[in-house]
Formats: sequence, structure tokens, C-alpha cells
Amino acid sequence: MTAVFRGRASLWWLLGPAVLYLGALPFVNRIHPLVLGMPFLMFWMLLSTVATPLFIWLAARGDPVWRANRKQRP
Repeated sequence: MTAVFRGRASLWWLLGPAVLYLGALPFVNRIHPLVLGMPFLMFWMLLSTVATPLFIWLAARGDPVWRANRKQRP
């Protein structure tokens, strides 16, 4: 099992969305302050949703298996 993940440290980026959504939830679960007219929790969820593709892109760019498969495509 560990041989599959050896050399693929960039996959740690995929923990980013989980931390944003679940790990930070106890700290951001409040109504005030209002940010852009939204309660802070709603703003945090919007920010997390927008940031998730960035984390996936970072994980894919650093993954040697993804790069090798991408080069093999016509």
C-alpha cells in the first residue's frame, strides 16, 4: 500500500479542503462579523468551495503519476 504513495507527496494537498470544511468549522461557526453582507460561516464555506479546485490542481501538478498519464495521451 505504501509503495503506491511513495514519491507522491503532493497528494497531501488533497487534505486542504477537508481541513477548510471540517477542521476549521468549530472556529468559524459564528454569525458576526458580517463579510460582504454574509454571516462569517457562509463566507467561509464560499471561500472553501472556491479554494477546493486550487488544492486539486496543486495535487495534480505535483503528482508524477498524473503527469505521466497526461504525457501518454494523444
